[in-house]
Amino acid sequence: MQQLILGGARSGKSRLAQDLAQGLESKGKKVIYIATADSSFNDASMDDRISQHQQQRPSHWPTIECPIELGQTLRENSAGDTCLLVDCLSLWLSNCLLQKTDIAPPAHGRILLESIQGLSADIIFVSNEVGLGVIPMGQLSRDFVDQSGFLHQALAQHCHRVIFTAAGLPLVMKGPAL
Repeated sequence: MQQLILGGARSGKSRLAQDLAQGLESKGKKVIYIATADSSFNDASMDDRISQHQQQRPSHWPTIECPIELGQTLRENSAGDTCLLVDCLSLWLSNCLLQKTDIAPPAHGRILLESIQGLSADIIFVSNEVGLGVIPMGQLSRDFVDQSGFLHQALAQHCHRVIFTAAGLPLVMKGPAL
């Protein structure tokens, strides 16, 4: 099963994703945490967020740091007895937009969607919903909001379950109830 959990900053989406992954773990699945944050920016605030996430998840879950090559990482670690928890797509997309590559921004989402077709692992994607506010002033910010929205729409069509979280409360928008 592939799931997408959306919500604002500090909405409870990561906690929910971890709870769902632990539920799968109790049924015999191995959980692999795929972290997309890039800690190389010397940003103390981001370092604190990374540290909080590390402390909140079970220490026995292997962690793969994957700021860019997410599709490849998912393919390499997909197995029927595995749950891949990706936290989070919005940081991954931000990394993709900031990295100077030959890949045009809209292609990142398409490449990710193509790479998850037919994977046997359960996958839980976490991402920030950023389309609920005003249109940003800067071009890079507008590009991020647009690409994030396009990615979420396409992934929501693909995933079996889509959940929106606010104030720690999940709202199942698509798929089976929690």
